[in-house]
Amino acid sequence: RPPARAARAAPQTIRDPKKINGNTIKPGMVLQVNGGLWVVTKASHVKPGKGGAFANVEAKNLETGNKLNERFRSEDKVERVTLEQRDYSYLYDGGDTLVFMNDENYEQIELQKQWVGEERIPYLQEGMKVVIESHEDRPIGLSLPEQGVLEVVETEPTVKGQTASSSYKPATASNGLRIMIPPYMSAGEKIIVDTTSGEYVRRAD
Repeated sequence: RPPARAARAAPQTIRDPKKINGNTIKPGMVLQVNGGLWVVTKASHVKPGKGGAFANVEAKNLETGNKLNERFRSEDKVERVTLEQRDYSYLYDGGDTLVFMNDENYEQIELQKQWVGEERIPYLQEGMKVVIESHEDRPIGLSLPEQGVLEVVETEPTVKGQTASSSYKPATASNGLRIMIPPYMSAGEKIIVDTTSGEYVRRAD
């Protein structure tokens, strides 16, 4: 389960989910189905020659990651949920948890590392701004900035005459990740990395 302690700030979430028709479902919407929260990943709308229109919907559970394939008729009423988005700053590693601070009211929350995800944790740096999505004060998702700055701590020596067009070489970044960087770069340089793919973007200014 997400955190042991959640922010007590007054939620801005719409408490009563809005009912929408099945034929208006679009990718990116969050629906409440069978007591779970699902984000729509695909929605194809079908208008058969006979009978009413319907939508084939693929969705992913925001908490368990389970997949859902469902057919909704145009007259079906579906509960659409609005998630509350708030800006937080990463403070520190608390052992099994990570501590973040609400930028508006300075309240702190602890999120389980397992919930944050091992693919995101290496990019977290003290003071980094993140967005936490919540539903009725329960954290549902966390988004990092698209790019982060890392330092190259170890890489093969630069070979004279190599240019930017030469093949990239492996390096170890300050967060422990292995990354491919241009051949002319050396240890101690700062680089900008895509936090989703883990790929080198460019040299940091």
